Amino acid sequence: MKKLPIGIQDYKKIIEGNYIYVDKTKYIYNLISSEVPIFLSRPRRFGKSLTISTLYYIFNGEKELFKDTYIYDKWEFKEYPIIRLNVLLAATDNEERFKKSLTKLIKQEGQRNNVEIIEEDYKFAFDELIIKLSKKGKVVILVDEYEKPILDNINNKEKAERYREILRDFYVTIKSRDEYIKFVFLTGITKFTKTGVFSALNNLNDISLDNDYSQMLGYTQEELESYFKEYIKETAEKLKITEKELLQEMKKYYNGFSFDGEHFVYNPFSILKFFQKKEFQNYWFESGSPSFIYEYIKGKKVTYEELTKYPVSAMDFSTREIEDAKANIFFAQAGYLTFKGIKRYGLRKKYILDYPNIEVKNSFSELILEANYGLEEIEEIENKIYEKIETNEIEEIIEEIKRIISAIPYNLHQKRESYYHSLIYTILASAGLNVTAEELTNLGRSDLVLEHNDKIYLFEIKLDKSAKEAIEQIKEKKYYEKYMSKNNEKEIYIIGINIDSEKRNIDKYIIEKI
Repeated sequence: MKKLPIGIQDYKKIIEGNYIYVDKTKYIYNLISSEVPIFLSRPRRFGKSLTISTLYYIFNGEKELFKDTYIYDKWEFKEYPIIRLNVLLAATDNEERFKKSLTKLIKQEGQRNNVEIIEEDYKFAFDELIIKLSKKGKVVILVDEYEKPILDNINNKEKAERYREILRDFYVTIKSRDEYIKFVFLTGITKFTKTGVFSALNNLNDISLDNDYSQMLGYTQEELESYFKEYIKETAEKLKITEKELLQEMKKYYNGFSFDGEHFVYNPFSILKFFQKKEFQNYWFESGSPSFIYEYIKGKKVTYEELTKYPVSAMDFSTREIEDAKANIFFAQAGYLTFKGIKRYGLRKKYILDYPNIEVKNSFSELILEANYGLEEIEEIENKIYEKIETNEIEEIIEEIKRIISAIPYNLHQKRESYYHSLIYTILASAGLNVTAEELTNLGRSDLVLEHNDKIYLFEIKLDKSAKEAIEQIKEKKYYEKYMSKNNEKEIYIIGINIDSEKRNIDKYIIEKI
């Protein structure tokens, strides 16, 4: 059984070490055949660095490493001079050290290529390296984490812009020496704007939202079932469930990332860690920087409703720099939100945003409860709600929600129905439950839908009206019908809730079984 390549970003090490490699070289072959400079943005831990490494060994002419891959008999493996930059290694504490570290990165690449770089200025050093390497052949340039210095200073707008200017000055060298260059591939977390880092690289092809490359990074359902057969079998046996049941749960928990609104992938880091631990945990989210996200949420008072209410266009990702972007755009680029579908307005296309899966929904909701509502003991909240849903104690769940809402400082409450929709959704989601908001039916939208085991719960929430009115709306609009036709073996409960704005909490509620 091949090993799991957890944390391994070097293609050669994966192949020679008998680790699983999910073959993505068909996408790479299509890219490098075009010889157009390419840019691709993806969230962290999605395989960007492995893609850079794979490109490196292809352009290094190491054909035998690709023996069992798509590209093996299609590409003319030839050795090219390669500049490989990981901007993650640049110092970002102050401007002067940042400039010096860029020069150092260039000089290190010169040493690796047996070329001495004389220039001390980062821009001229880059230019010198390209020209000297071009004497060996056309140059390949691979850049990882292109905007990391900007992201490191996202809460300092002035500093972020200064670093952007430096990077713009640095990367323009690529355009100015186009005649010496064979291929360029740049990647990072955030997309660039027309006036940003790559404003001078007007021939750069951004494939971040392209259908053809939407599954280039991440694992598809087919890839998961094909490459990880033995691990699926082993994990199902350990958890004492069938392979079909395991795949269903994995799909809910780890799938759902989409970069075009049509095709979906699993986060590779979560999948590898899941097969290693054989337990459903929040691997990807907890491997990042929750403290930074916490401060961002707290500073902007981010709510679920604000993040997902409005569809976004491709232009929304490239009209503002990341430190000025709306919260939903920022979190979509960071991977905490994803495209869940497409809405068309005539010929215009917009993307519907939502959490990709239970893993992200659960962890992100916890952060919102802590950062926005000052709630602590989140784990205790989760455990109580989860225990009650397991035993179908709906009244006890609502009473627990009431207790949680009462713990929120009164000055944080807002006299809006949507505020309470978002809050109750976040409480349920933080418990790791499969809850969705405003589930569309042919007659309208139910406020919240919670699916757990063999039961479905439909919530309608009113502000300063009545629980009876909420229940009657569910019945009149027949929100439950689509669940009866699709899953008639499941028990369906409808729940009408009224919020008293003066009490700032749930006033009355009605529970009925359909």
